[in-house]
Amino acid sequence: MSATTCLEKDTPETNVDVEFEPKIVGFLCNWCSYAGADKAGSSQTPYPPNVSIIKIMCTGRMDPQFVMKAFRGGADGVIVLACHPGDCHYKEGNLRAAQRHAMLVRLLEQMGIERERCRFDYVSAGEGEKYVQVITEMVATVKQLGTLSLSD
Repeated sequence: MSATTCLEKDTPETNVDVEFEPKIVGFLCNWCSYAGADKAGSSQTPYPPNVSIIKIMCTGRMDPQFVMKAFRGGADGVIVLACHPGDCHYKEGNLRAAQRHAMLVRLLEQMGIERERCRFDYVSAGEGEKYVQVITEMVATVKQLGTLSLSD
């Protein structure tokens, strides 16, 4: 038996459907949402592993260019998680982030990117279960939308 024949036999079938697993970038505030993610992890609550977390000190620091860079870098979705209103360690950073997000999703839609690909939500340090719920919903939403393809 030749090496080529052996390789052909060991090669898996190419007709196998592989389920789409979206790549999601998550920007989490250090004080609340990141701690919420940590709580979910320490309580060993399972959730989809599709989110790459970037910890930022405050979502008020969140520049819309970070989101655009994530999409250009291959992300299929972006999630921004902030402190609840009134709980921001920098007074109003989360409120400013919410305002920027509203403008950003309008811009994304003009660029042909569905608004559902960029989600903003609030998760506190004690809300590990909510963190799991938000991440699970986001992954399901982006799975339905499919791969993001950006044209230059």
